[in-house]
Amino acid sequence: MAVLSTEFFPHCSPLSTHTKPYSPSSHQNCIISCINPIPNDLSSRNPPRIRVSTETRSTHFQSIDFKETHLMKLLNRSCKAGKYSESLYFLECMVNKGYKPDVILCTKLIKGFLNSRNVEKAVRVMAILESHGEPDVFAYNALISGFCKMNEIESANRVLNRMRNRGCSPDVVTYNILIGSFCSRGKLGLAMKVLDQLLEDNCHPTVITYTILIEATIVEGGINEAMKLLDEMLSKGLWPDMYTYNAVIRGMCREGMVDRAFEFIKNLPSKGCEPDVVSYNILLRAFLNRGRWGDGERLIEKMISRGCEPNVVTYSILISSLCHDGKVEDAIDVLKVMMAKGLTPDTYSYDPLISAFCKDGRLDLAIGFLDYMISNGCSPDIVNYNTILAALCKSGSANQALEIFEKLSRMGCPPNVSTYNTMISGLWNSGDRIRALEMVSEMVNKGIDPDEITYNSLISCLCRDAMVEEAIGLLVDMESSGFKPTVISYNTVLLGLCKVHNMDMAIDVLVVMVEKGCQPNETTYILLIEGMAYAGWRAEAMELANSLLSMDVISKDFFKRLNKTFPMINVYKGFTLSDIKK
Repeated sequence: MAVLSTEFFPHCSPLSTHTKPYSPSSHQNCIISCINPIPNDLSSRNPPRIRVSTETRSTHFQSIDFKETHLMKLLNRSCKAGKYSESLYFLECMVNKGYKPDVILCTKLIKGFLNSRNVEKAVRVMAILESHGEPDVFAYNALISGFCKMNEIESANRVLNRMRNRGCSPDVVTYNILIGSFCSRGKLGLAMKVLDQLLEDNCHPTVITYTILIEATIVEGGINEAMKLLDEMLSKGLWPDMYTYNAVIRGMCREGMVDRAFEFIKNLPSKGCEPDVVSYNILLRAFLNRGRWGDGERLIEKMISRGCEPNVVTYSILISSLCHDGKVEDAIDVLKVMMAKGLTPDTYSYDPLISAFCKDGRLDLAIGFLDYMISNGCSPDIVNYNTILAALCKSGSANQALEIFEKLSRMGCPPNVSTYNTMISGLWNSGDRIRALEMVSEMVNKGIDPDEITYNSLISCLCRDAMVEEAIGLLVDMESSGFKPTVISYNTVLLGLCKVHNMDMAIDVLVVMVEKGCQPNETTYILLIEGMAYAGWRAEAMELANSLLSMDVISKDFFKRLNKTFPMINVYKGFTLSDIKK
């Protein structure tokens, strides 16, 4: 038999976009008082995703002698321990002795290798299964799912075609994987074509199929188009579950249709589906984001009256909204009420309070809250630490920030790219350039790739210290690393060049910026005009300003301010640059 090509890819559990996300005065006090005791229901920063399929298969074994039984035990043991390379060795030993591989174990190996991004070995397992055994739809789905996760759709399609050619028909899970992959990448049109293929193959779509499509349609086509899909789903006799309805509620709130979402929730019982705490949390967040505390109060009362108790997410939404409104003390009261009800706050609950203290310059309280979190059994995550580090650096306490930074890994919370960005900028601004640059090297050595913010921060730091040529080099490096410089990146370099009066190079940078397809904004032109004027090119600055004003590229206010700052420009009014040069 032909051996499977090595052009394939790694595992993701069958795709589904189902999640259980949550959403975060006199009315405020009423809200706090109307919440009753509720059971512990912790939230997570990474809500569990719903599996596309829950089908299971029974493991089967071949009739083999004692030695091979021992080999099978070794294979099972190593596979169970996650020693997949060792398992592959035992698998090859067995098939070389003429024994048929077990499809269940092979599927587990494929998933294991794909999870560790070892595509070559995953493909090798499938090749063994195809040559010596009988791969089934579960094995193929594992491979297709892995390839989709790596955005290798063409390879996933090749596996699908190979699957068909071997007489193994794809099931609804196969199609859901492909549909979910296309939808997650903003390719709704291709996802709909997969749905058409599903129907042509007499394969019946499920609630999950339509929910994935509805979520994607909300993003790309709007809520009204998504409602058409909901109607189509109902016409096929498929009854939406709360994941489907919550996707619709979320879509309505995202488009500002909060009252429509409220009516939708009220009508759910008539559709045979009771709204859950996720439904109410989505709407509560939408109300409070718009400052509608009275509606938020009534929503919580309705929620409780229907036997749906607030959870950690509900309280976190209240805390976040109160902090956003500057009512930090009220937010602390909500935290106390929450804990009195027997609920354990999570990092989402504490983060708005820590951010609020940092924003107010009350760093002692922010750090104290961090300690309070730990003493209450809630380990701070990197978001909490990044908030503290940024505030310390901004207040000029980069050394204190560095002390915390150096303890992060020991505390089981390794720094991420945002942490490094904060520290690089903070250390540079405090005058410790050497340590800042060491941070860049340390970050790369740890396998943490710089992002757009890293480059822009370094470019800004270099330009502030008149190291403009180095900044331009970094701008070039940024593009070669796959990050397209933004107008902010170019404006930062232009400002640096203007400060050192290198206008020739500034104009060259502007030309490159336009050639690269980055559209200059008003700030770009203002920087250039002022730079020219300060560098002594007043006539050129005047001509450029007049031209840009006539094209409505710069405002009249800026033009007036320019004339005030550089009164000599008025001397040249009415002349062109060519007139002046004569």
